[in-house]
Amino acid sequence: MKSFHLYALITILCWSVGNTFTKIALAYFSPCPLAALRYVVAFVTFVVIALVIKMKLPQRKDLFWFIFAGATGFFGYTLAFNKGCETVTASTASVILAAVPVITALLANFIYKERLRLLQWAAIAVEFCGVAIMTLMNGLEAIKPGMLWVLIAALSLSTYNLIVRHLTKKYTSLQTSAFSIFAGAILLMVFLPQAVGEVRQVPPVTLIYVVFMGVFASALAYATWAKAFSKAPKTSQVSNYMFLTPFVTGVLEFFLTGAVPDLATILGGIVIFAGLFLFTFGGRERKRKDEISNSASE
Repeated sequence: MKSFHLYALITILCWSVGNTFTKIALAYFSPCPLAALRYVVAFVTFVVIALVIKMKLPQRKDLFWFIFAGATGFFGYTLAFNKGCETVTASTASVILAAVPVITALLANFIYKERLRLLQWAAIAVEFCGVAIMTLMNGLEAIKPGMLWVLIAALSLSTYNLIVRHLTKKYTSLQTSAFSIFAGAILLMVFLPQAVGEVRQVPPVTLIYVVFMGVFASALAYATWAKAFSKAPKTSQVSNYMFLTPFVTGVLEFFLTGAVPDLATILGGIVIFAGLFLFTFGGRERKRKDEISNSASE
């Protein structure tokens, strides 16, 4: 599969379901133990995969980057996100995480010199307006302390995106996600004893949610995310798909928990989809017209 789009969409779907399950599971788990359990499952999943395909170990000089990826993309991101979800809904958390594409694009522009066309910056602005609609239509009184934690999670994930972009130039998407998760899971082990104690009071269905988060929202999602980065010409082309998470999470919350999406979610979702279409296809159409005009002039 040559295109990165499907890989990015698979990731967004898995993350959106994972966001909803996280909110549900936090009724029984503390944020840190839940993060530890989730990545223990992801750790075991990747150990099995690594043994089956005889995955090669990373070079010693790259261990720092994998530890850095684990610290930002899994340890820092998951702890901050779970802490934020204690006081905000999964949809609201996803809205704040929609800042990730903007932060990633700015950092990639500065670090990797990845320049975006004016039309693409305009598309990002449109998508961010969709996020603003979903947030501000509900009133500023809806702002809660947990939003700061989710913003920290957004900063952590943006940093992780740039590290993955660097690692996938040398390693496969499976290697990149596996060894990053290994590092993140080891860092989270400090909370495992508390997690084991809390498991005894958890309904079986909630444990199924945790397994899903570990296998699909972590192992599979981060593998397809890394694959998308390895195939995309620019980092921002992949991270831009995160603008979809608020809308998708809102829809999934309706089907999984009965929380009906409000008018702000629907209108904001429409604007976000319009911006995503503009970012993905608008520049391509302009490029095609330029090529036609250049051919005619020759």
